[in-house]
Amino acid sequence: MPLLPALVDAGADLLLGSACVVCGLPGRVLCPGCRAALPLAAEIAWPSPTPSGLASPYATGPYEGALKAMVVGHKERGLLGLTRPLGDLLAVSVAASVDPEVPLVLVPVPSRPAAVRARGHDPTLAMARRAARVLRPDRDVVVARLLRTRSGVADQAGLDADERHANLAGSMAIRAGVARRLAGRRADVVVCDDVITTGATAREAQRALEAAGVPVSAVGAVAATVRRHAIGHKVPNSRPSLSRPPGTE
Repeated sequence: MPLLPALVDAGADLLLGSACVVCGLPGRVLCPGCRAALPLAAEIAWPSPTPSGLASPYATGPYEGALKAMVVGHKERGLLGLTRPLGDLLAVSVAASVDPEVPLVLVPVPSRPAAVRARGHDPTLAMARRAARVLRPDRDVVVARLLRTRSGVADQAGLDADERHANLAGSMAIRAGVARRLAGRRADVVVCDDVITTGATAREAQRALEAAGVPVSAVGAVAATVRRHAIGHKVPNSRPSLSRPPGTE
């Protein structure tokens, strides 16, 4: 490691007690070695079972190891230094999901206001803004906070797929007036989130957007929970999937 970054990391550890969320190396919240090992590509990541009508979901890797440590550190521990690398990963997923020649609208999944207040930041919005900055030199891209959450939504932690779908049904709505601003604009709309688990959150965001006349092209995420397909479950896309069992075609 070059001398200056090493001194900066040592100073951060001395003053702040910080360390890499992946390997524990004192210094930056993500050390250069762990950052260099992050995925460089994304692939389709269908949840199993797949919610009916879900737009094609993309992720850079399974929700485990480094990606899980980064998402949890950013969301639950307020490690804002992870916004940049997580946003970079989200940009990879978004770029893989849509036509590079078409203007792009990134729509972050809305967080519950209480969660934003408790955390002191909105992690998904921050990642989407970073992803837009990464993609913007090569294309027309904006971040649009089109969605809001309705009251009565419980925390998703610990809920199974059916419970998540029931909890989120009708829980999102489009902000007043935004659909009119998008009318007539040719653009790919991508719903953005940190993790694809059951697909319930992304599908509800898609439902709310499409109910207001805003078609969704894809779902982009940093990571996807690896889930084995139930017997007889048909994968709705023939491309390689993070959610398929190892060794399947």
